[in-house]
Amino acid sequence: MPEGVIETSRMPADLAPVIEVLCDVGRDVAAIIAKGPLAGALGAGVGENTDGDQQKKLDVMADEMFAAKLGAVGVRYYASEEQEEVVELNPQGAYALAIDPLDGSSNIDVNVSIGTIFSIFPVADGPEASFLRTAREQIAGGYIIYGPSTALVVTFGDGTQMYTLDPDTHKFVLTDARMSIPATTKEFAINASNYRHWTSPVRAFIDDCLAGETGPHGHNYNMRWVASLVAETHRILSRGGVFLYPGDARDGYARGRLRMIYECAPIAFLIEQAQGVATDGTVPILDTQADKLHARTPFVFGSSEKVEMVKKYHDGQG
Repeated sequence: MPEGVIETSRMPADLAPVIEVLCDVGRDVAAIIAKGPLAGALGAGVGENTDGDQQKKLDVMADEMFAAKLGAVGVRYYASEEQEEVVELNPQGAYALAIDPLDGSSNIDVNVSIGTIFSIFPVADGPEASFLRTAREQIAGGYIIYGPSTALVVTFGDGTQMYTLDPDTHKFVLTDARMSIPATTKEFAINASNYRHWTSPVRAFIDDCLAGETGPHGHNYNMRWVASLVAETHRILSRGGVFLYPGDARDGYARGRLRMIYECAPIAFLIEQAQGVATDGTVPILDTQADKLHARTPFVFGSSEKVEMVKKYHDGQG
């Protein structure tokens, strides 16, 4: 196990080795990304994952890098967005770790922030049962963002912490002990190109946002869309906002495109621990569970006022 990658005194002692390894591998992934084209065609397509999404070269590389080291620190079951089934890494391990090894990989070639998302559960009775459970049973969740700076954002159920990678010492240093999302916001994030496919509550909410100060919300908004869940989350944790990836009328999009286990559950955990709200449009994400490993869910999260407003639109009160 690597020593001194990150200050672990604010973490549960039993989980600290797992976080150390995640950060150690994250440093290596960050170094590869920082080379850009010098590291080769990292954004080149190399196949498809189980749901038909194109895999990039760096998706596969990151998946292999994390899987190679996590078994040594007590991870028994490893569930990756890039793999069809759960992999057993260490038969004696106490943890089940779900991971999106490289989120936002469509942005690799354009030098936009991308990341790694992870969720940790205690092992249950069998590999799939360890992940197909209520999201509130997570004991840790977080992400590593690879951008102008590299950072770990993590929660263990007592606030959301941020550690920033110091390029001089190559260690992650605590830079925010308790992140907090502003309760209100004037920014929203959604892929507006899908407007014609949205349900009427989502359209109505966005229409009222676009109406600005003359509309029912009474103020002007800015819109953001990065197509990297980690980048969207990091912005919202830093300065507020609301993110929507709803289900829509397109084939295969009735439940949106974000995966419950690998993306939505850990992000929802972080958001709630930072005084935000995360739902599927109506129900808190942490009160739901996936019925299969690669199940998807609509996802709305961010500043509490706007997420609750989206719920009212779905309830016919908007």
